[in-house]
Amino acid sequence: MNHRIDDATAGVPGFAGIAARAADTDASGLIPRQNWQDLRDCGYFRLFSPPELGGAGAAPLAQTAAMEALARACPSTYWSATVSALLCVKLISTYGDPDKHRRLLEPLLSGERLAAFAVAETTASSDSGTFRTKVRPAGPAGGGFLIRGEKSKITNAPNADLAVVVARRERLPGDDGPAWCLAFVDLFQPGVHRYEIPRMGLRGMPWGGLIFDDALIGEDDIVPVPIEELAETMAWGWLKNSFAAIGLAEAALAASVRHARERVSFGRPLGHMEGVQAQLADSRAQIDAARLLAQRVAVERAAGQSARDRIAMLKIYATEMGVEVAARAVQIHGAAGVTPGHEVERMYRDAQMNVIGGFTTNRLREQVAESLLGPAVYRAFDWTGPAGLGHDPAGLDGFPQRAAA
Repeated sequence: MNHRIDDATAGVPGFAGIAARAADTDASGLIPRQNWQDLRDCGYFRLFSPPELGGAGAAPLAQTAAMEALARACPSTYWSATVSALLCVKLISTYGDPDKHRRLLEPLLSGERLAAFAVAETTASSDSGTFRTKVRPAGPAGGGFLIRGEKSKITNAPNADLAVVVARRERLPGDDGPAWCLAFVDLFQPGVHRYEIPRMGLRGMPWGGLIFDDALIGEDDIVPVPIEELAETMAWGWLKNSFAAIGLAEAALAASVRHARERVSFGRPLGHMEGVQAQLADSRAQIDAARLLAQRVAVERAAGQSARDRIAMLKIYATEMGVEVAARAVQIHGAAGVTPGHEVERMYRDAQMNVIGGFTTNRLREQVAESLLGPAVYRAFDWTGPAGLGHDPAGLDGFPQRAAA
């Protein structure tokens, strides 16, 4: 296995060991316990929350630097830790009650417990209109609520302690509240079943599904939320993916530069070849452009601005950029770049997951276009009519009959 670590990543406090273990993390499919200890020791889990919640209250650019550094060290560890510390904590703290849910937040901020954001289902992944997971009152005798349904392709599902679940809400007569809710579900209880899903990239990241068979949820842990409002906070996930792509692309570029300097072919280093130089220059420009947009978005979000459309544009550009940079790294390395166990082979597999995860970039393109053109309107349309394909083909001299004028 290739264990070479870029000097810039190795110099980040707390992340050098994580980077050194990245290849083994991918090969074994497990994040080492020492990675979690390293993250707790450097305070990563508290970075994204304010002091009043027990967080570090780090400045936006400090948060982005830490995210990029961890993503550069080990994408699988980054995904697992950041889904819990950033996305799930933001959802609980934004929609929950600071007093009632401090018991959930503190273990996540300390890194003692891990959370999963359970939104996608087997029917159509991110299409909320197809979701079937439902919460209903447990009844006057037991109190609380019961949840039933299945969530699939969920980061941390196989080993999380807590799930933040997007679910439909059964409303009793007279209840005109939102039809949707966030359910904070203890995953170590009867009625919760888990499974793992094999995948091409991010092999060290826990990934799989959750089946809820009337699992119990306390009264305080059901928070009604309009689905449209919830989408605003879920955009933190797009930001997470974007920094995953930027960190990975930086690592792929560093590997490419090293190889271009060291590899001699046709009597000269690869770095002296114009084609390789052009690839390196394109990667450098794209990574810096993505980082600048990502930093701007992070500052705007920290200031209380929405920036949702800009985060969508960032996710599109940054994640697809990461794939391009990783693909160039493979090409620069030649046959070694497609050899299992090589660092850029792993990076190329991991890069694809950032494009798909959260919301696919194709769906985000539709949302960006709708912000420019207005909401898309879909009407029933007979595609055969205008072409004449729906007409009776029997006609004079074998020609189709013309429609009446």
